[in-house]
Amino acid sequence: MTLDDFSLYARRRVDNYLTQHLGQYAPASHLQSAMTYSLFNGGKRVRPMLTYAAASLFGEANLLTDASAAAIESIHAYSLIHDDLPAMDDDELRRGKPTCHIQFDEATAILAGDALQTFAFELLSQKTHNKADLQLLLIQELVHASGRHGMVTGQMIDLSNVGKNIDINALEQMHQHKTGALIRASIRMGAISTGAKNEKDFAALDAYANAIGLAFQVQDDIIDITSDTTTLGKTQFSDEEANKPTYPKLLGLEGAQALALNLHDQAIESISPFGDAAQPLVELANYIIGRNH
Repeated sequence: MTLDDFSLYARRRVDNYLTQHLGQYAPASHLQSAMTYSLFNGGKRVRPMLTYAAASLFGEANLLTDASAAAIESIHAYSLIHDDLPAMDDDELRRGKPTCHIQFDEATAILAGDALQTFAFELLSQKTHNKADLQLLLIQELVHASGRHGMVTGQMIDLSNVGKNIDINALEQMHQHKTGALIRASIRMGAISTGAKNEKDFAALDAYANAIGLAFQVQDDIIDITSDTTTLGKTQFSDEEANKPTYPKLLGLEGAQALALNLHDQAIESISPFGDAAQPLVELANYIIGRNH
C-alpha cells in the first residue's frame, strides 16, 4: 500500500468515526459547528495515520483503534484552536482558512477547544467497547501526553520563552512535550488498541516516536521560513516574527536540515526489527521530513 493509499484509508476511518459520534446532542448545535469546523478543516491526519500504522504491526485495526485515532485528532484540534487564540499565538489563518476564533468568536473558540478535549475521553470511555482494561490504558496514555506531563507543559514552556535565548537542550525539552508527547501517544495507543504487550516492541516504537516527533518539529521550523503563506496555510515567518526559539535560529538552516535527516535515519533504524510490516511507519517518516506545509 502506498502512502497515498494508506493516508486515504486512515482519513476515511477516522473521519467516519468522528462524524458518527460528534453530532449527537441537539442543545450543543452551535458548539458542535465550531468543533466540526476545526476537526474537518483540511488537517493531514498524521497522528491518526501513526495510530493505524502502529496497530497494523500487531493485527487488524478495530473500533478501539478508531476511537484512539479519533481521540488523538480531537486533542490535536483542541490544541490548535487554543494555540491560535489572541492570548496565545494570535493567528488568523490555520490551514489556509480563518482560525476558529475568527470564523466564530473568541468565546466560542475557547469552549469548542474545551469540548473537543473532553470529547476525546468520551470516545475512549464508551461502554460499548467492552474492553475496560485496554480502555483505561488508552485513557492513561492520552492523559499523560496531553496534560501537564506533555503537551500543555510544552505550550507553557513555549510561551514562557518568547523573546528569550534558550539552548538546544531546552528547545528539545519543549518540543518533546509540546509535539512529541502526542505523537508518541498516537503510536503507543495504536499498538495498545490491538492488545500488544511486548515491552521490547514498545521500546522500539518509543525510539521511533521520539525521533520522528522531534523531526516533525524541526521540519515545522524549517518550512516556516522556506515555504510561503499560501503553501503553509498560515502566515509565513509567524514563529520568527513572534521571536520564538527555533532550530534554524539556533543551528542555522543547514544545521536544522541535517538534524531532521539524522532524526529520520534514527527513526527508520529503530523499527527495522519489525521488517516489512513497518513500511507504513517508514513512509510516514519519509513524509514528515519531506513535507513543505
